[in-house]
Amino acid sequence: MALAPVRCVLPNGLTVITARNPLIPAVSMAIGVNAGATADPATAPGTAALTARVLDKGTTRYDADAIADELEGRGASLHVGAGRQQIVVSATCLVDDIGAVLPVACAVARQPTFPEQEVATRRAELITGIQEAADDPGAVAVDALHAALYPGGHPLGRPVRGTASAVAALGRTDLVAFHQRYFVPGAATVVAVGDLDAEALADRISREFADWSGLPTSIPVPPSPAPRTDRALIVKAMPDKSQADVAYGNVGLARRDPDYYAALVMNNALGQYALGGRLGDSIRERQGMAYYVFSSMDAGLDAGPLMVRAGVSSDNVERTIASIDAELTAVLSTGFTATEVDDAKRYLIGSLPRQLETNGGIAGFLLSAEVYGLGIDHDVRLPQRIAEVTHDDVARVAGRLLDPARAVVVVAGPWSGPAA
Repeated sequence: MALAPVRCVLPNGLTVITARNPLIPAVSMAIGVNAGATADPATAPGTAALTARVLDKGTTRYDADAIADELEGRGASLHVGAGRQQIVVSATCLVDDIGAVLPVACAVARQPTFPEQEVATRRAELITGIQEAADDPGAVAVDALHAALYPGGHPLGRPVRGTASAVAALGRTDLVAFHQRYFVPGAATVVAVGDLDAEALADRISREFADWSGLPTSIPVPPSPAPRTDRALIVKAMPDKSQADVAYGNVGLARRDPDYYAALVMNNALGQYALGGRLGDSIRERQGMAYYVFSSMDAGLDAGPLMVRAGVSSDNVERTIASIDAELTAVLSTGFTATEVDDAKRYLIGSLPRQLETNGGIAGFLLSAEVYGLGIDHDVRLPQRIAEVTHDDVARVAGRLLDPARAVVVVAGPWSGPAA
């Protein structure tokens, strides 16, 4: 069943998208604002992450206790999260409670007060999270891979959570300034999905946000880094750990790249899931070397990394890297079989209904489609776009994106480097 969403742009620039789902007697909302980590000041990584943590801790209309009372008494939920592209305020409630929960979500996005004590508390929590990540081999490996693939201050080279020193220096005035600069209607999209008439729901949202004003601040998309000319091995020694984590990658592509759908199929066939694809079958199942192994593709407004991740014992690090090299080289030389490509396409198309089983899943899908300019009918066109991918398309995009000779390989854990 097609989602058939309704989309309108208010005079103040706010985009409103609604869809009716009569199968679930609830409403899920997502207020997405183009204020993610890419908007962080270069000298203050983590500003968006801390802003998101404090956003729902008090507004001009509701203090923190009032927000909790409005939600908990109705069994409703509200969450704020920061990603690379956006900060998203998400809320879910019963249909009958939309009149009470919508104003709370609106106030959280538009009118946060950033109480000093809450800033201090959430700042300490974020710093603790950063310190925990610095002790996690997987996080260390991924952070180091990003930094190597995206040098020179590129936003993708920095973790969304920021650094401990930068976050420690942030105060209330920094968060207020960040919010005032980026939280404006022209930079925001409100999506709502539930068992309500889509037009009526759009009208209700439009009335709630109609008096919001402000002009959007452009966040430039930085150019992709220059192509690498050699391979790099980076070792992050963590001798007290029981497992080594490998992050192996190249710069991938952006979401609007014409090769995206072919790359989607290729990534699935390569090893999007730990027990499937070339990597899982070879390294984990047949050779038994890895606790986990998978590939991932992070395609955003800019070209994110195409990455292979693996967790192994220190004795198997070199064999695992060699096996990843071998599998990628085999893909480049002989390609995937027709069966592998067909199975990947069948899986991706078949999984789409599961992604849209909940109102929250539908809202996230529609918000993503809006962010990347994919069209209001993206749910209808997406299966066909995947089905149209050919075996030759997958081979071509593999040749474009997979390059062991220019890969960055990071190992974090109890491994000190290759044997002499």
